Amino acid sequence: MIINSTYGHGGDVYKNEIEQDFSINVNPFGTPEEVVQAAAEACSRLTAYPDPYCLKLRDRLSAVTGRRPEEIICGNGAAELVFQFVQALKPTHALLPVPSFSEYESALAAAGCPVDYYFLKREEGFALTRDILAKITKETQLLMLCSPNNPTGLCIGRDLLMEILQKCRETGTWLFLDECFLDLSDEEKAFSLIPYLEKNDRVFILRAFTKMFGMAGVRLGYGLCADAEMLEKMCVLVQPWNISAVAQAAGLAALSLTGWQEKTRQVIRQEKAYLMRELKALGINVLPGEANFLMLSGVGDLYERLLERKILIRNCANYKGLEKGDVRIAVRLHEENEAFIAVLKEMYHA
Repeated sequence: MIINSTYGHGGDVYKNEIEQDFSINVNPFGTPEEVVQAAAEACSRLTAYPDPYCLKLRDRLSAVTGRRPEEIICGNGAAELVFQFVQALKPTHALLPVPSFSEYESALAAAGCPVDYYFLKREEGFALTRDILAKITKETQLLMLCSPNNPTGLCIGRDLLMEILQKCRETGTWLFLDECFLDLSDEEKAFSLIPYLEKNDRVFILRAFTKMFGMAGVRLGYGLCADAEMLEKMCVLVQPWNISAVAQAAGLAALSLTGWQEKTRQVIRQEKAYLMRELKALGINVLPGEANFLMLSGVGDLYERLLERKILIRNCANYKGLEKGDVRIAVRLHEENEAFIAVLKEMYHA
């Protein structure tokens, strides 16, 4: 339970009266009906403990990812796996490009790990460049990356990611790669390391059901790693039955869907183009990311002004390397996006 009143993520609809939520980056279509039905049916079997090994779910993930079930670990959301991994590794030195997802920093702090921050440059559009390679040394025990990055939405290109992987192999550095938004990215930019995992690699790849399948309230994530010893260390750090029967049933239903991902990516591609065009017409600086969200900069107190209108966007001022006026908006369905743009036009033309 979070008891601190400061909440550093999107989706805080419990303390605010919100009519439109553009702060969370889940599928604009919401949760597939098949997933909702599977979760509801699982509720009729609540007297039984959930499978502590997630055998069926891991078998299905194996078929989808092409990795062996023994290389797959499931978690109570992706965030649990972030903390689980860091606690299992217990690094004494980590390299973290920023801005990026705040839970990496929180997990490293909880493990007492000093962090070497690599500040992505605003003038370069916050893109990760080859300069990062020089920062990866034999002293770097852990490098944490996110592709597409949150909140910038930028993917790490194939060539650079392969260079980073090779450098980590040479230095013995663990690479933690968060690919949670990759399924929602432009297909030509979406490059995954999953097919390139080798037995001796110190690589952990993070995925989640949250974004593509609209399952934020269920909490289900998974990781892929070819290092059996690391997965064993991670497993002993959580309580038994950490993944509910409802979550496992929902996950299996999600993985059985056909056409859902293609339909989602097509709509996101169209609606993102619409939003970028309209935002630029208003003179708003938009970062051309590849995910299902957009980062805006230089918008002053837009977050507060929209909140007064019961519209929630993600205030990114709490990200290391960002400042007031940096915000993130989700790509929603056209009717919602149109209504959002109408409000902005009213504000900017007032």
